Amino acid sequence: MSRTSLSSRSSTSLLETTLSRIGLPDAAAAEAARSRQARLTKPSGSLGRLEDLAVRIAGIAGNSVPELGPGVAFVMAADHGVAAAGVSAYPREVTAAMVRNFLAGGAAVNALAAFAGFRVSVTDCGVASDLGPATGLRIRRVRPGTDDITRGPAMSRDEARRSVEIGIEAFEEEFEFGPFGLAAAGEMGIGNTTPASAIVAALTGRPPREVTGRGTGVDDRGLERKVAAVERALAVNRPDPSDPLDVLSKVGGFEIGAMAGVFLAAAARRIPVLVDGFISAAAAMIACGLCPLAAEYMIAGHRSVEPGQAAALGLLGLTPVLDLGMRLGEGTGAVLAAAVCRAACEVHTRMATFEEAGVPGAPEGKKT
Repeated sequence: MSRTSLSSRSSTSLLETTLSRIGLPDAAAAEAARSRQARLTKPSGSLGRLEDLAVRIAGIAGNSVPELGPGVAFVMAADHGVAAAGVSAYPREVTAAMVRNFLAGGAAVNALAAFAGFRVSVTDCGVASDLGPATGLRIRRVRPGTDDITRGPAMSRDEARRSVEIGIEAFEEEFEFGPFGLAAAGEMGIGNTTPASAIVAALTGRPPREVTGRGTGVDDRGLERKVAAVERALAVNRPDPSDPLDVLSKVGGFEIGAMAGVFLAAAARRIPVLVDGFISAAAAMIACGLCPLAAEYMIAGHRSVEPGQAAALGLLGLTPVLDLGMRLGEGTGAVLAAAVCRAACEVHTRMATFEEAGVPGAPEGKKT
């Protein structure tokens, strides 16, 4: 499927329209799911967090016995001007090379998506290199990469808004192509742990050193360059933590804005959406700054080794499903955790209740 820009469609009010559609999850469906959990043929709480996941997904989907259909992993790609400051172990050209790899089906996210029942949707939000004709690529390039955040803003406020709307457009287009019951937000962009660190530092008030990690695996000198870059970006740009679009425009990235749009669109559609690692969590913070209710539709896929992710998830009130020492990005941890979400719903839906199985010991007050 070839995906190109929808030049005939205005997105002037797309963000506002999406925000207006976000409400609370279905409390009645969640309560009914909780009641069913108490009547299943097992000791209460014996399936641990699988029980909590099933109840959360029931509330999001508005169905006390949710059946998750296909999923979509949204991989947003863009380049960063700050990469020139030596904050990554890889050159900027790797972004475009990996986009081609996604499209060819050769990346880790492709393998895990196939396992977890996801299709992979790739969007060029601002890759600096010419990708040429690429089948299956959604082209929404704001421009070829952001500006260097150590010298000034990453982008204009209008570009920040546009990047968020790119994610909303991608989500809606994929839904029109084929409805799905789960979403995951991933990314590709050499240097993007640096703007993610700046976003998390700005929104949590934590010192840059506490939320900046090694990313692609930089050495000690590279880590010091990253910390210094984040410190300078915050000092030069002074992002306003009460204004998420200001934070995004001052120190963010186009793919980070697009992932924020995916989170908002998922909330508006009442579809569970999995947060991937550190950069995805930074995008989730931007989304929740725009609409705090968006967090109600998020599930944290995994615990990243990047130190800033814990601060981000703490602000979001999310606990990771998996803890496997992953730090790849691309949406890999999110789609892998989706398999656990499916398992939670399967056991919730397919297990018999005490009454159905004729097993004595139904909890008092829970008999039907």
